[in-house]
Amino acid sequence: MLAQMSLHEMTPQTEMTVRLVCFGGVLFIMALAEWAVPRRVLTLGRRHRWPTNLGLVAINSVAVRVIMPVTAVSAAILTESAGIGLLTRLTCPMWLKVVVGVIALDLAIYLQHVLFHTVPALWMLHRVHHADRDFDVTTGVRFHTVEILLSAVFKLGVIAALAPPALAVLVFEVLLNATSMFNHGNLAIPLWIDRLLRWIVVTPDMHRVHHSAIREEADSNFGFNLPWWDYLMGTYRDQPSAGHEGMTIGVASARRDAV
Repeated sequence: MLAQMSLHEMTPQTEMTVRLVCFGGVLFIMALAEWAVPRRVLTLGRRHRWPTNLGLVAINSVAVRVIMPVTAVSAAILTESAGIGLLTRLTCPMWLKVVVGVIALDLAIYLQHVLFHTVPALWMLHRVHHADRDFDVTTGVRFHTVEILLSAVFKLGVIAALAPPALAVLVFEVLLNATSMFNHGNLAIPLWIDRLLRWIVVTPDMHRVHHSAIREEADSNFGFNLPWWDYLMGTYRDQPSAGHEGMTIGVASARRDAV
């Protein structure tokens, strides 16, 4: 009850502060981990890529704040208060609604990701993400501004239809941002640990395949948080054909005009 009341009283500014603190903390930890135990030698390095990647984060954050009328958490509070949406009809403990809400939102983002690879007009936007010629923590936040806005609209539609608890939405938003940076990390994880982690979360080695210059490999491993959807939908690929050290990062058509 206290968590719900605090969320209902949360302002957009407070929500943004929570997300910014989590973003900064995960970025800092991942940057240190990449420096300590890198998986691959970077071809361009941070000083050539980080200003572009982090600059896009700043632009996208301002664009969403200015253009979008409500945040995802605010939309969840409004939908929940109105008593509409599928989960409002589910009679179960709040904790279970939160779990179901997080999982349902993750499935929705997986399907959205597949669409951005399948629909040519959407791929033209999404290939900005794949244009990065290296793969590290900042690749996980490198997206075209229009893609970010479309994703925000799509998420609001899903929230309106499902009415997940506001707590579920906040948890999902923080998790999505954190796991996106984690699974794009240039981080060497022992193979046996990677194998275990792949049952519950998308690992850097699993997602790196998705950034291969070979389109068939890039059209796989779409998950951000949970790996289950790739297993169930037949889009899982275990390893890149050239190996992680030998694979080329960045879809070929995007590499020619990458920054």
